[in-house]
Amino acid sequence: MKKIIYTDKAPAPIGPYNQAVLVGNTLYTSGQIALNPVSMELVLDDIETETKQVMENMKAVLTAADMTFENVIKTSIFIMNMGDFTRINAVYGSYFDETTAPARETVQVACLPKNVNIEISMIAVK
Repeated sequence: MKKIIYTDKAPAPIGPYNQAVLVGNTLYTSGQIALNPVSMELVLDDIETETKQVMENMKAVLTAADMTFENVIKTSIFIMNMGDFTRINAVYGSYFDETTAPARETVQVACLPKNVNIEISMIAVK
């Protein structure tokens, strides 16, 4: 049986999906972009600020499921420009212990929702 996870500390879904779904002890998150959860405005100052907003949104979703980044086993990162990878990786990496960091793929894509530069989704296990 699935349990829908929702928090007002992350952006409300802007389509027919939920922030996350918990099945047993496994959490599947939807992709997060750099939307400020209060104003629902995009945070696009620079790639570091955008990445930080995405990770803070993801942190809020994990917290709503009573989890942390330590529970994350897999991430998927979609970026518009692979040239931003080093800067994205520096911010992303600050949220994990490198020795226990999750598996990950990073893929450059042609376009993302609302023309953002980065979207991240995660799978976590309690």
